[in-house]
Amino acid sequence: MASGSSVGVGVLFENAEVTTSGRPVLRRNEVECFLLSSVDFDSEDDPPRFTALKSGNLILTTHRLIWIPSQSNGAVPSLIPLAAVTHIFSHKKSIKSMFHSPRIRFQADPGSIVVTIVFRGKGDFDGFLTKFWECWRGRAWEEEEKTESETSLSGSGTVAQGLYGNDGTVRMVGLAGILRKEQEQWESTDKSLQDAFQDLNALMSKAKEMVSLAEKMRQKLLSAPSSQNGLTDDEEMGSKEEMQQWMLSVGIISPVTKESAGALYHQELSRQLADFVRIPLEQAGGMISLTDMYYHFNRARGTELISPDDLWQACTLWEKFDVPVMLRKFDSGVMVIQNKSHSDEEVMSRIRMLVTKTETLRAGVTASDAALTLKIAPAMAKEHLLTAETKGLLCRDMSPDGLRFYFNLFPEIDPTNLHIVKDFGTYGVWVKATSMLSV
Repeated sequence: MASGSSVGVGVLFENAEVTTSGRPVLRRNEVECFLLSSVDFDSEDDPPRFTALKSGNLILTTHRLIWIPSQSNGAVPSLIPLAAVTHIFSHKKSIKSMFHSPRIRFQADPGSIVVTIVFRGKGDFDGFLTKFWECWRGRAWEEEEKTESETSLSGSGTVAQGLYGNDGTVRMVGLAGILRKEQEQWESTDKSLQDAFQDLNALMSKAKEMVSLAEKMRQKLLSAPSSQNGLTDDEEMGSKEEMQQWMLSVGIISPVTKESAGALYHQELSRQLADFVRIPLEQAGGMISLTDMYYHFNRARGTELISPDDLWQACTLWEKFDVPVMLRKFDSGVMVIQNKSHSDEEVMSRIRMLVTKTETLRAGVTASDAALTLKIAPAMAKEHLLTAETKGLLCRDMSPDGLRFYFNLFPEIDPTNLHIVKDFGTYGVWVKATSMLSV
């Protein structure tokens, strides 16, 4: 009895997993429903033995109540599964309630402790309470548990029932049984795809199922060793990149919306975007234009589109968060998203190596040439070449054939003797390269 009455934050709350940007890591089929800032967790029943949570963001999902501290005050992200909630007390408005912060009381296991959610910030309190009731009564976690239970029973029942199924037919076992099971799964998958693409409504209703299916297929492909699928290292890497690109196009399961996030919309959108840009940045060589990211992000959000201004505001908020990405503006006005680990010095070094080769000393380079070397888009390569020009590394030549960049030899010319011909350094290599051209 003593242990039951001394329920604390370490027992009632579980540690919540969050991304590097501070967004909650959602489970399969879990959807974010509501978000409020400046929320406390307290208990009026036994304050001395209940460690309160002060000043954090509260995120309500279909499965959990997730509390994330708004400041680094030693508190850790915590959660209460909605399955642990046994009762939500009705909110009664009174004269007394008008003079203190809105509160919601609910009872939870273990110990049947009564927890109080105190809302100290601005937000739609009544809207949150309505959603809280809906998610708790919806019991989405039970559907997931039921599916997992049925899958487990069907798997264990294969051995127990021997050679005969429930319908009396002979059960296929061994390799033939495995192949038949795989064929049935692919036929079921094919039927799901056909049903999903009948019309837009059917597609939207199948969205969660398709995302879950895509994740399973990705894990199966990435976990399979080369010896099993018969692919070479290059072919396997190509398949993984193709699957990664396909997964990127599937979309975000629970996009942040103004309805769910309220006043914290741009803040949470910023965090979600910081998590999302990781794959596009890897594919773009560590830097991607804001225009391209707008396309990728809206494509992943499906019908929950955002405006260009929303994207820009979300990017500008990264300065306040400890995230590995940043917004950058070139002198030309082009805005890009890049990793903080991205090094301009390394890029300049690679450009220098490119433009000091014998053939490029003579012919120069274009943005396309630099893009192949840097493994980035030509538009981004052009910005790097222009930056190298401002640093004095390159010179430009504008002709009917287009814009070309050359290594800047002027620092190697002696202003006191302009006619001297050097036979050493980069200038000497250039002299030899141009001499070979004349011959």
